[in-house]
Amino acid sequence: MSDSKPAATPSVAELQAQIEATRARLAGTIDQLTTKAAPSALLEREKENVRARFVNATKTPEGDLRTERVAAVAAALAVVLVVRYLLKRRGR
Repeated sequence: MSDSKPAATPSVAELQAQIEATRARLAGTIDQLTTKAAPSALLEREKENVRARFVNATKTPEGDLRTERVAAVAAALAVVLVVRYLLKRRGR
């Protein structure tokens, strides 16, 4: 048959220690989640993401400026400004 021994039953003190350890872990987890979900923390993470995307879009991995992308954005901005100017002028 089987040579397995019956599991030892933990004492009351051991159970209380396990419960306290579990409570402490849960309290720490709740604190971490509260900090992570705080509006200021969310805003800071999103600002970092935007900065990283901007740098990735405007710089090469070596750190050089991607002039073709910057020029394209500047040209698009110039077109928008000219169209706005012409529409305002036409509306007078």
